[in-house]
Amino acid sequence: MLEKVKAEKRFARSEATEPGYMPGFGNDFETEALPGALPKGVNSPQKCEYGLYGEQLSGTAFTAPSHQNERTWCYRIRPSVKHTSRFEKIELPYWKTAPHAVDDVISLGQYRWDPVPMPQGAEALTWLTGMRTMTTAGDVNTQVGMASHIYLVTASMEDAYFYSADSELLIVPQEGKLRFCTELGVIDLEPKEIALIPRGLVYRVEVLDGPARGFVCENYGQKFELPGRGPIGANCMANRRDFKTPVAYFEDREAPSTLTIKWCGQFHETKIGHSPLDVVAWHGNYAPCKYDMRNYCPIGAILFDHPDPSIFTVLTAPSGVAGTANIDFVLFRERWSVAEDTFRPPWYHKNVMSELMGNIYGQYDAKPQGFVPGGMSLHNMMLPHGPDRHAFEKASNADLKPDKLDNTMSFMFETRFPQHLTEFAAKEAPLQDDYIDCWESLEKKFDGTKGKK
Repeated sequence: MLEKVKAEKRFARSEATEPGYMPGFGNDFETEALPGALPKGVNSPQKCEYGLYGEQLSGTAFTAPSHQNERTWCYRIRPSVKHTSRFEKIELPYWKTAPHAVDDVISLGQYRWDPVPMPQGAEALTWLTGMRTMTTAGDVNTQVGMASHIYLVTASMEDAYFYSADSELLIVPQEGKLRFCTELGVIDLEPKEIALIPRGLVYRVEVLDGPARGFVCENYGQKFELPGRGPIGANCMANRRDFKTPVAYFEDREAPSTLTIKWCGQFHETKIGHSPLDVVAWHGNYAPCKYDMRNYCPIGAILFDHPDPSIFTVLTAPSGVAGTANIDFVLFRERWSVAEDTFRPPWYHKNVMSELMGNIYGQYDAKPQGFVPGGMSLHNMMLPHGPDRHAFEKASNADLKPDKLDNTMSFMFETRFPQHLTEFAAKEAPLQDDYIDCWESLEKKFDGTKGKK
């Protein structure tokens, strides 16, 4: 009984908790916040310790192949049917879901935005009210595609909880520090880190150091996984051991609370009398995690030319078409350039994927001017893009000695679907109207008389 009293005191509020983590990606974990709360050798005992209820959270179909099957057994104070009541539809007008095309918004183009500014004055924004959708792609009803968002968070969710039945969330902070108190544990998240929150997992978001701003990729399709390395082999890029999954944490708190659920693009709120974060122990492989992007080990060319940017993939969400992702999350961080007789920045190109980029800090080598930290750009499928004139001239005439790209971290949400701008992205967000002009000054250099003999 003494252990239980101590645990209840420790976990009464998340502010009193120092998060703990277990290493690994896609592992089978087991963890308990009270000794003996986790059953041994059985998933569903006739009676669970401490009067807990056994419940399974399934992230895949029951009959998914064993190497893809994901589920977690939870031992909780109340079954989750006690965490919902009658629903009332609510509006979160800035959070949009695919399919979402706006008649008077043109998504065909090359676009770039300055950072969405933090709110001024007394307006308080939580994780839910501060979400601003920039693009949508695919169709949530058929569970394909994605949405990209900017979050602006100035206030913690007080006795308020959320989960998405639509999507897995990939969260990329750019400024400030947040705490995600989830059913399966606590994750503290700051810039240079990312977090994955699985579909269906209940959580609350608190501000540890605000205001906070960052990027979110909402994945409607198959879960993110590590990309195949092919001939690269077993090492480098993102390694499994560097992902961190939280240890068990629970709240035994009686207080009027709300739970909001996102389902097929609609938001529904239910009122309950307690915290739903009441999982005292759990085991399984369907769980949230975080990753420090400073641990990402880039791969590159060491003689001439450079490979496709797919070598910088951190996570990929498969589409069912081999080699063509529903979403790729790609990271461009500090690295050395050493290739000889090579134009080293990304080349001019157009491709079948739609590329949404964000800048976490520093300068991006292909766009050293105008693409600032907190900013975003969109190059939709089959639209040409590439370095501006300044980057082209510098790279074309550089002394090709080894060069360290330093103080830089940008990323890309890349999808096989066209990304449609929201009304907020087109009319309210700080769109750079002159971005398309960054290629205007590129010169015609062709001279048919000066080719190689």
